[in-house]
Parts: sequence; C-alpha cells; structure tokens
Amino acid sequence: MLTYNDLTVNNAYEIFDKCKNSKAKYWGFKEVGLPIEQMKKLYRYMKECGKTTFLEVVAYSDEESMDGAKMAIECNCDYLMGTTYSDSINKLCKDNNIKYMPFAGHVVDRPSILKGNIDDIIAEAKSYIEKGVYGIDLLGYRYVGDAVLLNQKLISSLGAPVCLAGSINSFKRLDETKKSNPTFFTIGSAFFDNKFCGSFPEQINKVVDYIND
Repeated sequence: MLTYNDLTVNNAYEIFDKCKNSKAKYWGFKEVGLPIEQMKKLYRYMKECGKTTFLEVVAYSDEESMDGAKMAIECNCDYLMGTTYSDSINKLCKDNNIKYMPFAGHVVDRPSILKGNIDDIIAEAKSYIEKGVYGIDLLGYRYVGDAVLLNQKLISSLGAPVCLAGSINSFKRLDETKKSNPTFFTIGSAFFDNKFCGSFPEQINKVVDYIND
C-alpha cells in the first residue's frame, strides 16, 4: 500500500514507478491523499504494468463509505477494501465487477483501530460472507485485544478470503502472518519507515521472499 498512517503519500506515482518491477503483484492505496485524477492515472499505470489494484476506504458512515465505493468504480479498481458494510455497496460492487472486502468489527479513528469481542467480530464477518461479499478486510494488528488470536481464529473459521491489513512491521509479525495464512496482507507505513531495511523495492522483495520461503 502506498500509504503512510492511513493516508496515500503524495509521491505515490513516483514510488510505484521505482517499484513496478518488484515481486509485488498487488498494489493499492487509500481514498484520501491524492486528487481523483491522480488516483485514476496511477491505477491505469498499475494495470498497464500487470498489477491487481486495491482501494482501501477508511470510512465509517454510510455516505462516506458509498462515496469511497463510487471512487473505486471511477478508478476501475479490482478490489474495494474497507468501508462500513452496506447492502447497497455490496450490490454496487457486484454490478461493477469489483471484489468487495468490508471491515469487520468496530473500527474507529484514523489511523484506524479495531475494537470488539473476537467471537462477535467473527460472527459479523460470517454474516457479510453470507450476504455475498468476496472477503473481509481484517485490521488484525490494529486490534486492541489479542491480535494473534483474532487473526488465527477468524481466518481459520471464515472459509473465505481475508486481507490482514495494517501494522505488519516486523519479521515477527511476518512469521505470525505466515502461520495465520490470510489470502492477502498489506504493508505500507513499515516500508516508509524502513522496517525491513533497504530501498522500497528491496524491502518489498525481501518480504515476498520471506513469506514464500
């Protein structure tokens, strides 16, 4: 994710251009930080480079969530992550061939944090899968409780794709991520903070190799 503290960085295009030949196949950013025309330009470039594209919307009201969904359509994204779930967004994504992965649990603030009882979060996630969403955006390492337990329990019990999003910023957490085995996971701020030691593309390749080892 070309984001820092849940905001898209203003030089996202330049960073992607330097990293386009790295081993990362999935790329995205947030709905806040760039003008829409710059977002569309960057997503077009990502697709020209053969990448799968994600927009993550950190929104908690129905109106803001719908605005984010419309933004994903305008940008021709492959995946919409985040938002407060709604049937209207789910239908809109289906009608526009976008894979929808809403938040599960009580998500607040920006940078976002996740609150709630683990069993309740899992039940909520399952209810969205039953409504036909593609998968779930789980802010596992933003959870105020036992993040490792939440990640393992939800991913193992859901039976649908999960993106483990946010605050994966160490090899220890990469080890835990490998064990919980989500379909996707995101790293953004950690690369900007050089948590994996190297240039941006070097860090990406290091993480991909580590996960695949």
